[in-house]
Amino acid sequence: MTKASTHTPIDVREHILEVGQRIMAGKGFSAVGLNEILSTANVPKGSFYHYFGSKDAFGEALLDTYFTGYHAEMDALLTRTDVPAATSLMQYFESWQANQSFLDCQGKCLAVKLAAEVVDLSEAMRLAMRQGTAGIITRTASALERGAADGSLTFDGSASEMADVLYQQWLGASLMVKITRTTTPFETAMAVTRRLLNLV
Repeated sequence: MTKASTHTPIDVREHILEVGQRIMAGKGFSAVGLNEILSTANVPKGSFYHYFGSKDAFGEALLDTYFTGYHAEMDALLTRTDVPAATSLMQYFESWQANQSFLDCQGKCLAVKLAAEVVDLSEAMRLAMRQGTAGIITRTASALERGAADGSLTFDGSASEMADVLYQQWLGASLMVKITRTTTPFETAMAVTRRLLNLV
């Protein structure tokens, strides 16, 4: 009996997505074939095509699922009321640094891994990436607004502009960490973030 046959339909779909996320976060989208995903997930090809019409459709679903979980984690952290907003926001960037490992991120660095690759492969995946990253920036902007309101941080310009700057900085740092195989870019990003928010 295969693993797929012991799961409910929803479980099978989620299992395929979970396995695909873990593999693609390490190897990228193009380098991973369906056979590798299905073999690792221990499900037949027919099950894959029952849930996903193509590899591109799978990639879109993968990104949607990834960002749904990512946004939920951000919401849980950044909407805390027991600490100043600045504390929650810096904890978010600390978790970013911890999760975006250049070695094995266990699927948590999917957006960084696929950002430059999939936007040129599929319009649907580009839009999923755009919507997902926009959600990150919007949540960061809201945290900045709360921090300005509670006096725990200050910044120049609007919250949305600063959120854009911070996301682009941390995304770039994540790529440089992979290139240099050191955490120095994260250390620089953290120091600059603290200066931009007047937390030094």
